[in-house]
Amino acid sequence: MSLTSDEIERYKRHLVLREVGGQGQQKLKAARVLLVGAGGLGSPLAVYLAAAGVGTLGLVDDDVVSLSNLQRQILHDTPHVGVPKVESGREAIARLNPHVNVQTHPVRLDAVNALDIMSGYDIVCDGSDNFATRYLVSDACFLAKKTLVFGAVGPFDGYVTTFKPHQPAPGGKPYPTYRCLFPEAPPPGTVANCSEVGVLGAIVGVIGTLQAVEVLKEITGAGETLAGRLLIYDALGSRFESVKIAWDPSNPLSGEHPTITDLSIHAGGGEAVACGT
Repeated sequence: MSLTSDEIERYKRHLVLREVGGQGQQKLKAARVLLVGAGGLGSPLAVYLAAAGVGTLGLVDDDVVSLSNLQRQILHDTPHVGVPKVESGREAIARLNPHVNVQTHPVRLDAVNALDIMSGYDIVCDGSDNFATRYLVSDACFLAKKTLVFGAVGPFDGYVTTFKPHQPAPGGKPYPTYRCLFPEAPPPGTVANCSEVGVLGAIVGVIGTLQAVEVLKEITGAGETLAGRLLIYDALGSRFESVKIAWDPSNPLSGEHPTITDLSIHAGGGEAVACGT
C-alpha cells in the first residue's frame, strides 16, 4: 500500500526510524484496529494511532459524552457533551488525520455481536472499565485469533499487556490469555470503578499511550512484544514494574482441556458494555 506525497510529509519522523521506515508505515496504513471503548483509555489510543497513520480505526461505544468525562477523555470536548462518543471521536480523528478511515459501532458489545464486529479488524484494544466486558473481549479475541492489547487503570496506577494466545511463545507453549492472569472475576461489588473512587485524569493518558505503543509495535514488528508480561505503573511511587505471565494449562478457554468454546457463557450478561474508563 503506497504512500501519497502528503503522507510522506506527514509521517517523515516515522520514515527515518530504522524500526519503522517506509515498509512499516505502509503496514500501519493497511492495518485495521478496533478500540473497545472511546473513553479514557480509548482517547489516547485513538489520537496516537490516528496520528501514526493506522489506516482504519473502529470505535465501539454506546455511551454519550458527559461533562464528567472531560477531566480525562481527551478525544472529546465541551461542545460535544451529549453527542455519542463514537461520533465525537470520529470528528476528532478526522480533524487530526483525514487519511484515517473511522468505522463507528454505537452499540453494546455482547455475545451476539462481538465476533462479527471483530472480524473486520486485525488487532483489538480493550479500553473498557468492567470485568464482564474484559472477559468477553478476551474470550472473543481468542476464538477469533485476534491480538488483544489490554489496559486497565486504578486511581493512581495502571496495567498494560498484550494477549496473543493464538501464537506460540518462545519454548513452544501458547502465550497466556486474560483468564490465565485472572481466572475468575471478583465478586460483584468488591472492586469499585472509577466513578466510585475516582481516577487521576493523566493516568489514563499514560496507560492508553502505552497501549498505543504496543499496537504500533505489533503492526510494524518493532521491538519485543509485551505478550507474556504485565507492565505495571505506580504513579504515586513513580515506578514501572514488569512481571511475567505464564500460560495456565487448566485455563477453561485456552488450556489443555478447554470448556469455553463459544461466547454462550456471556449470553445475557447485561454488564458487558463497551464503555470507556
